[in-house]
Amino acid sequence: MPISKDAEALYRVLEQQVRDGLATADKVAIVGIYSGGAWLAERLAAALQLEERLGFLDVSFYRDDYASKGLRPDVRPSQIPFDVDGATILLVDDVLYTGRTTRAAINELFDYGRPKRIMLAALVDRGGRELPVAADFVADKVNLDDGESLVLQRGEDGTFSLTVDHA
Repeated sequence: MPISKDAEALYRVLEQQVRDGLATADKVAIVGIYSGGAWLAERLAAALQLEERLGFLDVSFYRDDYASKGLRPDVRPSQIPFDVDGATILLVDDVLYTGRTTRAAINELFDYGRPKRIMLAALVDRGGRELPVAADFVADKVNLDDGESLVLQRGEDGTFSLTVDHA
C-alpha cells in the first residue's frame, strides 16, 4: 500500500538540506548504502556535481546479525574509488530505523581509511532506534506499526516511490 508521502518531494527536501549543510565542507564524498541509499546517493552526487567522489557500500558482512541471518543473495561489492582519509563523508541511506545498518556502514568505511567527518542523510526516519544514531539530514519522520517497513523503489525513469511492506 502506498503511504501518503511523495518520495520525490521528500528527495527534494533532502537534497536542499544536504546542499546547505555541505556548503562549507571540504573534500566531500558521498557514499550510498545499497540499495535505496545507493540510488539516493547517485542523484545527490549528480545534483552536487560530485560523481567522481561517489561510492557504495554493501554492509552485509559488517552487520551484527550476519551470523544469525546469513548471506543475502543480492550482496554487491562495495566500491570506494576515492581516498577516505581526511574526507567529509556523506553517508546516505533510504530509511533510518534501528541504527544497526549505519553502524555497520561506519565500521566498513574505517576499513578504507579515517575520514575527517561522517554525516548521515536519510530520506525517512522511522524511529525505533536501538543504537544512538541520528541523521544530520532527514526529509521526514514516519511512524509505522510493528511488522511494517518502508521500501524505497526506483522507477525506470529514476523517480522514487515509497511503499509500506507488511511482514
